[in-house]
Amino acid sequence: MTTITMQEARSIAEEAYIFAYPMLENYKTMYGQAVNEHSPGFQAPFNQFHHFRQLLGPEFTEVVAPNNDTLYSMAWLDLRTEPLVLSLPDFGERYFVTHMIDLYTHNIEYIGARTTGFQGGDFLLVGPDWNGETPENVDGVRRSETQFVFILHRTAVNGEHDAPEVIALQEQFRLTPLSAWMGQPAPSPAPRPDFPPYDDEKAKSAEFITYFNFLMGFADIHPSEQALFEKFAKIGVAPGASFKADALDPTLRKAIDEGVADGLEKIKEASAKIGREVNHWTLIGEGFGYRSMMQGKYLLRAAAGMRGLYGNNPEEAYNFMGMSDADGDPLDASQHNYLLHFDAPPPVHAFWSISMYKLPETLFIHNPLNRYTLGDRTPGLRYNDDGSLDVYIQHESPGPDKESNWLPAPDGPFMLGLRLYWPDAAILEGRWQPAPIRKRSE
Repeated sequence: MTTITMQEARSIAEEAYIFAYPMLENYKTMYGQAVNEHSPGFQAPFNQFHHFRQLLGPEFTEVVAPNNDTLYSMAWLDLRTEPLVLSLPDFGERYFVTHMIDLYTHNIEYIGARTTGFQGGDFLLVGPDWNGETPENVDGVRRSETQFVFILHRTAVNGEHDAPEVIALQEQFRLTPLSAWMGQPAPSPAPRPDFPPYDDEKAKSAEFITYFNFLMGFADIHPSEQALFEKFAKIGVAPGASFKADALDPTLRKAIDEGVADGLEKIKEASAKIGREVNHWTLIGEGFGYRSMMQGKYLLRAAAGMRGLYGNNPEEAYNFMGMSDADGDPLDASQHNYLLHFDAPPPVHAFWSISMYKLPETLFIHNPLNRYTLGDRTPGLRYNDDGSLDVYIQHESPGPDKESNWLPAPDGPFMLGLRLYWPDAAILEGRWQPAPIRKRSE
């Protein structure tokens, strides 16, 4: 490390921590799901799918604001040894999306109904250093800037009765090493990395550099960020290099710790403000996207990561969060009944849904209808004669004639999640907006 002032070290540490924060959160998830077999959240080793076999309900508490629209399939990929071929079946007319995220938490070009069609196919997934010949019998190539990649696949489900159809599709998902796909001898496997055990307190101190250096050992530095990493090197950031916080001069370590604290505070402040307000709804998806969309937006990317990782590009899914009514008052079904009126339902190519979450947990709640979301696939949903739609949001039933359009709420504070899958241009351009949630006087 070059000689720097303590104020400069503090400033660089703040900037480096903001850059690294979503990567640290991503590593926390990867370590728990694919590395640490003793973790309660462990799902599957690298390069193997883990499938969810039922729609999520109130019993699911591992992730806040889950969806009740799709079955998830997840896989952590290690592309160091060789590329993998992802094979997906024909989905008929069923919406699906294969969402891939690199170590930076940038989204990788999508595979799915919107981008590649409903027919599935075989796709070559490659890391940053691969320069081999692409087989003729694949339907496309997806290149990652990093050697480790997360696949978060979503397949639409039309209620619990439809789940077996999706499970049958999941059984046809394949991840095949390229050598096996080509019928060639397998290369020598890359040695297993010495994954540093994730510790939340260490990740919020000067020791975050240990994780940062480790992760950058499996990533390409983008040309636009070379100068940034030259600056970070002044406090010990170096891709793949070891870092010993205990070996630092105590004064320097204190300055880096203070810079981390400064960065964390900035991320917290930004995360509280993230999102664009639309009719008392908050649009929450603008902190996620391809590198081209997120380039240089490091604080926004970190703030989005603090709110929740793995958001879709807006063109794939447009997500709104509702926590207040048309008067700006917090939503609370112990105090009011509510009406959400759509002059026209959301214009989407796939489907839309409204999810109900109790607060402060932001989780589903048990209710007499076992209905956790309401949307265009809800059986018996009734539209008005003019094509408009009324959704009744309250704790007690609005009456037998309205129960088809009732989204049961807890007897207390709640939040709504409005998900618009494969939104039409009218949504993306702001020509269609969700109406505010209004108190009902009836």
